[in-house]
Amino acid sequence: MTDIPRYPTLHLDVPPDDVDEASATLFELGATGVEERDRSTLEKSPGDAVLLVAHFETEDEARIAGGTVSWPSRLEHIVGDDWKHRWREFFKPSRLGERIVVRPPWEEVATKPRDVVITIDPGQAFGTGTHETTRLVLSELDRIVKGGERVLDVGCGSGILSIGAVLLGAARAEGIDVEAESVDATHENAERNGVKGMVLASLTPLARVKGTFPLVLANVESRVLVPFAKEIAAKVAPGGTLILSGLLFEEEAALIAAYAPMSAVNVTREKDWIAITLTKAAAPKAKAKAKTKAKAKVKTKAKAKAETKAKAKVKTKAKAKRPATKRGAKTKTKTKTKRR
Repeated sequence: MTDIPRYPTLHLDVPPDDVDEASATLFELGATGVEERDRSTLEKSPGDAVLLVAHFETEDEARIAGGTVSWPSRLEHIVGDDWKHRWREFFKPSRLGERIVVRPPWEEVATKPRDVVITIDPGQAFGTGTHETTRLVLSELDRIVKGGERVLDVGCGSGILSIGAVLLGAARAEGIDVEAESVDATHENAERNGVKGMVLASLTPLARVKGTFPLVLANVESRVLVPFAKEIAAKVAPGGTLILSGLLFEEEAALIAAYAPMSAVNVTREKDWIAITLTKAAAPKAKAKAKTKAKAKVKTKAKAKAETKAKAKVKTKAKAKRPATKRGAKTKTKTKTKRR
């Protein structure tokens, strides 16, 4: 007889104002997913509190997290595998800004002529377009992508950001992740959206990714973004753009400092989450070379003009000195005598 699987979960009753902080803390402690349940859901927390249900790979991880968080918690188990697909009931089409629409493949959606529709089945990977951080990055992509860019997506999850970038006009997107499920989900979703071959994903470590990119995305947690700041920034091409998210608003100053000397050009916020857009200065050598070339061109034109002027002057002088008669010719004087 096959044993029925039991999955550990940690339940926390938290005040509404603490939801984002508690969720971020649970993810930092190893949660693979966090459900938010309030008065609008079937299973709810008492009073005005919000029930957070954090899923963990092992019971030991769940117990350690329960002993670490500052909110009351209790360990429970989910029995069986039906829960893995229950989330689909709550994944509905959503609109981001004027033209981006995110939908699951099992839901139809009415669209407008200019809409960019991203069809996503995340499977066990992160990225449905419902989380604030994903929405913030997609909105920034809609603003920034001009067409033809090469994109690096650090922590690609379901591939939603890579696919969104290409559908908005980027030429190619390369995603990396530490989870094999994310790589599979990205490739499946790329094919689902008609961008197979333009969106690729792998388990390649960041340090082994070749080259630099005009546009780099990193929608991961601050506990990854800060220690890997130097490595992530190194993948941004001179004059390129970096979009960071997965951040709470109070982490803004620390993240901007970690990515100096890149310049923060835009910060967007939805609830307690933010996305930071930074740019890298263009290469100084390229500027200096262009400036020197321009100066040389001006100098050459000036020299050519001076030479032309000098030649004209010499020619004028030569013409002025030319005798009225040929060299060696004798001058004859004719005298007319009047007849008398």
